[in-house]
Amino acid sequence: MKKQQNFSKFLIIILALALSISWLYPFFLVFINSFKTQSEILSNVVGLPEQITFANYPNAFKAMNYVTGFGNSLVITVLSVVLTVIFSAMAAYVLHRRASKFSTFIYYFCGVTMLIPFQSVMIPLVNLFSQVELLNRTGLIIMNIGFSISLSVYLYYGTMRSISTDLDDAAKVDGANRLQIFLRVILPMLKPTTVTIVILNGMKIWNDYLLPSLVVNQEGMRTLPLELYSFFGEFDTQWELALTGLILAILPVIILFIFLQKYFIEGIGEGATKM
Repeated sequence: MKKQQNFSKFLIIILALALSISWLYPFFLVFINSFKTQSEILSNVVGLPEQITFANYPNAFKAMNYVTGFGNSLVITVLSVVLTVIFSAMAAYVLHRRASKFSTFIYYFCGVTMLIPFQSVMIPLVNLFSQVELLNRTGLIIMNIGFSISLSVYLYYGTMRSISTDLDDAAKVDGANRLQIFLRVILPMLKPTTVTIVILNGMKIWNDYLLPSLVVNQEGMRTLPLELYSFFGEFDTQWELALTGLILAILPVIILFIFLQKYFIEGIGEGATKM
């Protein structure tokens, strides 16, 4: 029996390594090709660089207007994620604490809306925001919140079920009102789920190309993915700059995930097992 368990663990480790390599290999190719010239990339895309070229990074940094694109992406992502966290946490708290048929309907409605693809509402949504003159960063933030809040409410609601209402009653006895109970008692206990929502929505919004291309594709308002697309021309692609730009664009997300991965895994577990 012990030998079978050891063999099963060995197979799981081998499978995990194989999956890890399959996921990391494309990123490895992007990384090594960011140090090659255009001609070397086209001649040998999978090999190591014969002569490391560091000039791609300052050239890509300048060509893609990295500072402007980074600033736009940062403002849009941070405001979208922060407002999504606030609204969805408050909504989940009210839906759970004031249970009724209507709150149950709203909860399941959030689950159903996650099944609606963005492409099905893309054109009507852009037309609507165009009519109210919101094809700008403010409009993009509102759209991001709308597309992110359903999953966030769903995850918060699942975690909220594990938080006893006795805590609310104890805080009321101490003189706290509903808002104080939420901010000082409930919200700190939602930290793992909050980190999960921050990472999921932050990565999605930061890397999104389609929605910003429809809303903020103007000079001075472009996000990093839009600036990165400038390397892909109709007749020619600057692969050495494009691949280097990819590294520069995803680096902030990787750093964020590294710092928050502990809470991310914990939050996923809580949201999945306590629904």
